[in-house]
Amino acid sequence: MAYISMIPHLTLLLLFITTFSYSETPLSDDETLLLLSPNEQESAYRVLESVNSDINWRSIFPDDLCNSGPHGLVCDYFFDEDSNNGSVHITELSFGYVSEYSSNPPCSFNSTFSPSLTNFSQLKKLFFYKCFNDEEISIPGYFSNLTSTLQELVFIENPSLFGTLNGKLSTLTSLRRLVITGTQISGKIPDEIGGLLELEQITISRNKLTGEVPGSVGKLKKLKVVDLSYNGFQGVLPESIGNITNLVKLDIGFNQFNGRIPESLVGLQKLEFMDLSWNQFGNYGVPLFLSEMKSLRELYLNGNKLGGQIPEIWENLDGILGLGLSGLGLVGKIPSSMGKCLKNISFLSLDNNILEGSVPEEFELLESIHELNLENNKLSGRVKLSGKIQGRIKLRGNNGLCVDSEEVTSSYVKSNKGSGFIKLCNKPDRNAYVLLSGSSLLSPYSHVFVFLVYFVFYY
Repeated sequence: MAYISMIPHLTLLLLFITTFSYSETPLSDDETLLLLSPNEQESAYRVLESVNSDINWRSIFPDDLCNSGPHGLVCDYFFDEDSNNGSVHITELSFGYVSEYSSNPPCSFNSTFSPSLTNFSQLKKLFFYKCFNDEEISIPGYFSNLTSTLQELVFIENPSLFGTLNGKLSTLTSLRRLVITGTQISGKIPDEIGGLLELEQITISRNKLTGEVPGSVGKLKKLKVVDLSYNGFQGVLPESIGNITNLVKLDIGFNQFNGRIPESLVGLQKLEFMDLSWNQFGNYGVPLFLSEMKSLRELYLNGNKLGGQIPEIWENLDGILGLGLSGLGLVGKIPSSMGKCLKNISFLSLDNNILEGSVPEEFELLESIHELNLENNKLSGRVKLSGKIQGRIKLRGNNGLCVDSEEVTSSYVKSNKGSGFIKLCNKPDRNAYVLLSGSSLLSPYSHVFVFLVYFVFYY
């Protein structure tokens, strides 16, 4: 995005042209005389032309690109104390129209890369959004020659971008954010990633990456976000991930990780979000060490055949807002401690297990729940839930369950969509059901209503 510090926000409506300063502080008279070097100016033109050759960038922006350039090109002023000289350099290049307020240079159907990307000695951010959508293009080998000052490398929604990361990252020693989502990039995460010690975010989701995650990631002590979801990663999750003690988010969902969930994850005491769903972790039960991860706010283990019973680990996890334990092969009863301890929970899924017995009466304490899914178990008995619940309650596939009160039933009817029937408790008529709204099924007496409507309108 263009760097604008002292002009009204209304000028953001301009699609390309904008005037901006080199830094957030007012420029001195000497600084305003500085111009981009001819080599860097020419390199910028070539990069713009490679992204969109349909626009005549040179005629639209004939002057110094740091004084009057397209939105998405950002410059900064640098001062060398030894030589007492100043210079101006391009520090950010962002391509792909995001919004009216981030109107970066638009990409074309034949966007490509330019070798001139390696000519920006002070580049800190390189950003591509929906630029590579049609013609297949690979990450070029000269990416290994990008400047070591680069701090952000971002590719978002570029479905025709191919290639591998191997040999492309080792020189980017200042990199803080690596974001690659929605591409066809394949291969492994190179072991060289462990040398990028400044990394704070690795988000490489929805790509075609495979293989094992290198243990060298454990060296990246500044990492706060790791998102490897929706790839084809395999093997055992490295124990070294437990060394990334500043991690706040870990998402490895929808891969093929196997073996045991590493106990070293207990070292992630700042972790708030963990999604290990839909992998192939083995039959070792729900990890007991989770009870020690007190900062967790969201935990999702869905789709891993962990087996065993739901452990009594919830006393220290009262901050949990979202918990997914669907399809784990869980057996036994739902512990009452879940109702006592998870009073702030908003989302809870225990569906598609082999749970039996009754729903704990303590679930009546879950007044903040927006979705409770107990479908397809072997639960039975009365369901006692707070009448204050306004969210979705899913109980299908538990033939022995019944609703205890008309008050709770009313909340079901108002808040559920497509949840089917649930029996009323203590009703002599075995066909007495309550419709959870949205179901396509009809009650045993609906044909009478249909007949009456037909009679009234047609006779």
